[in-house]
Amino acid sequence: MLKCLNAQMIMRYTGPKVKKARRLGMAFTAKDAKILQKRNFPPGQHGQNRVRLSEYGMQLREKQKAKITYGVLERQFEKYFNKALKQAGVTGDNLLKLLELRLDSVVFRLGFAETRAQARQLVGHGFFEVNGKKVNIPSYSVKVGDTIAIREVKQKSKYIEKIKEKIKNFQTQEWLELNSSKLSGKVLTSPEPEMIGNTINTQLIVEHYSRT
Repeated sequence: MLKCLNAQMIMRYTGPKVKKARRLGMAFTAKDAKILQKRNFPPGQHGQNRVRLSEYGMQLREKQKAKITYGVLERQFEKYFNKALKQAGVTGDNLLKLLELRLDSVVFRLGFAETRAQARQLVGHGFFEVNGKKVNIPSYSVKVGDTIAIREVKQKSKYIEKIKEKIKNFQTQEWLELNSSKLSGKVLTSPEPEMIGNTINTQLIVEHYSRT
């Protein structure tokens, strides 16, 4: 029984994601953004009666935003934070860089997937290679200078045929380079918060972990 409960606790959230978006006041998808325009308050009977969050509550909310945005579980997120803490520079910025340089996140940023969840699925199904080698681990850490490409054996799949036209005019972020004709991309530099349009207050996440 205990093992079953533990397994349930570490599983990804599979319920209505828009509820998470409304609770946190942050859109994770285009659908979330549309709904938040009409219902920019938490779900539930008392959702419109906003309660002011405590300092701890605000810190926890920012951590939840980051975890949901990048599709990372608690234990894995803590590992990213500890790694960011040991690196030189601003810990919050380091944390964002580590999350953005996950393979599934890079695939999403290059326009090969509409969401990070979809990108995670595509990577897991072996659609991509890094520097010519197949990689099917979504959390794989991509480095500056690495080339990410859709594997040749997957380029005739229905999904890839569908996105070929879409990515022709796709504008990726400045830290990445997209070659739509070759179905590949390259990491040009390390992603800075201002490059990714960051809306997560990483300082609150740092303060959250400093309490523990």
